[in-house]
Amino acid sequence: MNCILCFRHRGVVKIVKKVMMIGNSYLSIFGLRLELIKQLIEEEYEVWTIFPNGTFGNGEQRSNEIGCHFINVSLSRRGKNLFQEIRLFVQYFKVIRKVRPDLILAYTVKPIVYTGIICRIFHIPFMPNITGLGEALKNSRFIKYLYKAATKNAECIFFQNMQDRIFFEKNNFNYKYSVLLPGSGVNLSQYQVYEYPDAMPVKFTYVARVMKAKGIEEFLEAAVKMKAMHNEKVEFHVCGICEEEYEGMMNQYQKKGIIVYHGFVYNIKEYYQKAHCIIMPSYYPEGMSNVLLEAAAAGRPIITTDRVGCREAVENGKTGYLIRERDSTDLFHKMNKFLSLSYQEKKNMGLMGRDRIEKKFDRKVVVDAYMECIRKIGRRTNEYKRND
Repeated sequence: MNCILCFRHRGVVKIVKKVMMIGNSYLSIFGLRLELIKQLIEEEYEVWTIFPNGTFGNGEQRSNEIGCHFINVSLSRRGKNLFQEIRLFVQYFKVIRKVRPDLILAYTVKPIVYTGIICRIFHIPFMPNITGLGEALKNSRFIKYLYKAATKNAECIFFQNMQDRIFFEKNNFNYKYSVLLPGSGVNLSQYQVYEYPDAMPVKFTYVARVMKAKGIEEFLEAAVKMKAMHNEKVEFHVCGICEEEYEGMMNQYQKKGIIVYHGFVYNIKEYYQKAHCIIMPSYYPEGMSNVLLEAAAAGRPIITTDRVGCREAVENGKTGYLIRERDSTDLFHKMNKFLSLSYQEKKNMGLMGRDRIEKKFDRKVVVDAYMECIRKIGRRTNEYKRND
């Protein structure tokens, strides 16, 4: 039977369930799920957060501030070393065996695969969130097998776009039910509309990890053409952690005056505020791009690729522009098209984007969907406890 803790509050016995949230970074838990954590704590759930500490913030400090538990693990997001992966699995196994949560929520590939399998061993309800299908899952039978093993009989799988859900259905993944979410949603009180910046120079800002699949090469190629044509009328900014192979390229383009490279930015809102347009020419298998949702919520037009996980954030021609994948020429043309708009047209494009986010991508919708599923599991557990 699952471990259920009880305590007395004003003479009434209350049941407190343990919920464990596992991700690959501070961002995946506290950056995108803080509202869910706070709601769980408010409803007297005992919350445990598990991820590598220190990459994007101090997990231990944040946990103490809001009243949940934190456990640090050693995880390499892209590592393929067998011994490191076995070590990570063992870390998860020991933590889960010790804490014995009543429910585990998992985000990103490794936490989903490893903890999903452990949940089956300990008969713990499991609710993964598919934040994007990597190429390995689509192309590797072994990775697909691991995903199937991890998600078999999962209580609920949360999908961030319809194509990922269809992929699971077509490949006969066996889980109890699923919920389609509007990505991770946006906290509309935190992302308010910023005053649109002055007309010149027009600032195009790339916000993403600096890597091939996120379209950094297409962005740089288009920036070179735009600089040659418009010179001081345009500026190009890059915000994001840089893959090692692109560090030299970033330095080179910055010395030439093509871009301004800011590296990883903790307060990205400041850069949304200064930008005229946010660019993400990604062909990475996104679940739903948080950058694009946040930028639109801040009242900024968007130029991004016409592919799943990106196109959902844009109404083409109204709140931004969609471009073909891996096509720097198309990106150049759309930048030119945006540049030709009047100041008021650019501003209105951003305001329409904000209105769309309010209607379709409020994070409250995401939190409510999670809480509905969690409460159902709680009611079923309580019923089982009464009948035991």
